[in-house]
Amino acid sequence: MPAAAQAAFSGLDVATRQRELERCVADLPGGFTTKTVKGRTYWYYQLKNPAGSVTQIYLGPDEPPIRELIAAHGDGLRHAGAQAIKSMARAAIEYGCTPIPAAHGRVIDRLSDYGFFRAGGMLVGTHAFIAYQNHFGVRWVGGAMTLDLDFAHAGKNLSIAMQSDVRVDTRGALESLQMGFIPVVSQTTYKKPDEPDFDIDFLTSMGRRGDAPVHIPALNVTLQPLRFMELSMESPLPASLLLRSGSIAVNVPRPERYALHKLIVSQLRPMEMRLKASKDIAQAAHLLDYLLTEDADLVTEIWNDVVARGKSWESKLKGGLASLCRAFPDQGFDQRLAL
Repeated sequence: MPAAAQAAFSGLDVATRQRELERCVADLPGGFTTKTVKGRTYWYYQLKNPAGSVTQIYLGPDEPPIRELIAAHGDGLRHAGAQAIKSMARAAIEYGCTPIPAAHGRVIDRLSDYGFFRAGGMLVGTHAFIAYQNHFGVRWVGGAMTLDLDFAHAGKNLSIAMQSDVRVDTRGALESLQMGFIPVVSQTTYKKPDEPDFDIDFLTSMGRRGDAPVHIPALNVTLQPLRFMELSMESPLPASLLLRSGSIAVNVPRPERYALHKLIVSQLRPMEMRLKASKDIAQAAHLLDYLLTEDADLVTEIWNDVVARGKSWESKLKGGLASLCRAFPDQGFDQRLAL
């Protein structure tokens, strides 16, 4: 991308992450109310959820820190900060950065508001691939078309630590959008009848229970276990998604892990999903072309880690590499990987 686009996104990325760190109840629409208990005053924040129910969030006793929070809510600074990020996002797009579709942004943003990413959730699939473009300052020429949204969480394979008291109403978040998403029988996928290709999937890595869906009460979500999924879920990368209305702080897979995972997944697709397998290979090609130029040692390290996981891992990975070389014979990926 042009230097101006890279600089614009870099500034937006920093602002997005900083705003996410500073988020508090003052960012929510609603108002403050008090309750008196045994002669002492306590503050609550009261808001109406999109579903219509009223929620009260306990803030604390009537003391200086709470009064400062109340003042921050009314001084307009946070609204001004949100407007500044929106302006930065639009400038980045004008310079050449890549946004995500607005409808997809609504879903991701609502899950973020409900705390899905703070609770260890990740955005996987093509939207992560899109995020890498702006992160690296490059523009892909293919492999980024999708109507699906794929989310993942470690679930009961707690490789991502989640506090025991965390509660995230993931299903409630989707219902509050009132976009018409309906869960399928397994509850791991949500479909939109008026947009048959716009699916939302919730995934996790496969454990001893096999591929039986796993319900996580703390997240109010059911996850579909998939083979080899853990490769993408280890050591997630904080990232910013760009859309015309602003930006969203999310977690995505490490790009080197994502690339090798796509090679593996391409070998698992049945014949009727050849188009998706081709997209897997294309995404892996884009990422590996960049990573082998910028940090070949990192790719080699992850490759060796995958091979060491067993024969099944090794055979699928090498099968994916063979498909990659057939699809992009001029790139010399086998020589560049030096394996």
